[in-house]
Amino acid sequence: MKVTLEHLTKRFPNRNKKIKEDVIAVNDFTFEIPDGKLIGLLGPSGCGKSTTLNMISGLEKPTSGKVFFGDDDVTGLPPENRGVGLVFQNYALYPHLTVRQNILFPLQNLKGKDKLSKEVMEEKALEAAKLVQIDAYMDRKPGELSGGQQQRVAIARALVKMPRVLLLDEPLSNLDARLRLQTREEIRRIQIETGITTIFVTHDQEEAMSISDMIVVMKDGIFQQMGKPQDVYDKPVNLFVAKFLGTPAINVFNGEIKDGKLYIGDDAILDVNLENQQVWAAIRPEGFVVSDNGALKCTLKQVEVMGRDTSVISLNDNLDGISVRSIIPSDTTINPVNGIVSFNIKPYKIHLFSKETEERLEF
Repeated sequence: MKVTLEHLTKRFPNRNKKIKEDVIAVNDFTFEIPDGKLIGLLGPSGCGKSTTLNMISGLEKPTSGKVFFGDDDVTGLPPENRGVGLVFQNYALYPHLTVRQNILFPLQNLKGKDKLSKEVMEEKALEAAKLVQIDAYMDRKPGELSGGQQQRVAIARALVKMPRVLLLDEPLSNLDARLRLQTREEIRRIQIETGITTIFVTHDQEEAMSISDMIVVMKDGIFQQMGKPQDVYDKPVNLFVAKFLGTPAINVFNGEIKDGKLYIGDDAILDVNLENQQVWAAIRPEGFVVSDNGALKCTLKQVEVMGRDTSVISLNDNLDGISVRSIIPSDTTINPVNGIVSFNIKPYKIHLFSKETEERLEF
């Protein structure tokens, strides 16, 4: 099911009565989610991700704009008539009901022509439980399950009606690191098997990039960029997207274009075909190559061996931050001269942004 948002906006009254202006949680949000894809809706806390999801589900009514499922305008439909499955951060399971009863609950509420026989409901509940690999625990109650198992029950309950759209709101936030990894792999497997269009809200960029067909990046309720995860990582449209994606974070320097060269301080880093101007020069951690005659000079602070990689932490007066973090192969030899380590920069790992607009500059 294709999902289209057209100029979606949501305003809330300001809680500070001295301020008359409304709070704009989502501002003129427009994008299209292709049928059968898993989309990661990504951004920092408070950027409007969950509000957008709630408007898609019908839990929130937009101040303006429209929501389409396929060619159907569902903006005015209540949640129960939209054909959506919802999974929340806190699972929202009924603690007094068994796993089977929790999964059956949405089917038992069907009325009229949609009402199912008890046998069909039981069959569908078991199918959903098997899909999320929770069928061995059907007679247990949520309190007898681990956090990961509870989340699977919540997903099975959302899937049992085979919704047109599956909406996941920070579904992994309450799990430990190992369970997060395992459960996100399960979510991806389930989505591929069912082919249901899925929107996955998270502030964890690694989580979103690892399982999404496409990601949508938000900031302050405003759409920033949409694309395949690797494309957005490799070609961020602005400085915010570049800084938000990537672990460790991108290194941002004060740079200058002068006579066809990019300078960071007094170091000429590479040739660029741009007019003379001040720029932000952002370099991915994996974009550094240690070299005795490297173009960029930094003061070595610390070396952290991490097994397959080595993290070199250094200082540079032109960095917009505390320290430069470079990721290099573990077999690289580092020979600082008077405490200075030199790097060459991989051209495809450096991004230039306008100092005025913070938009990406092609070079």
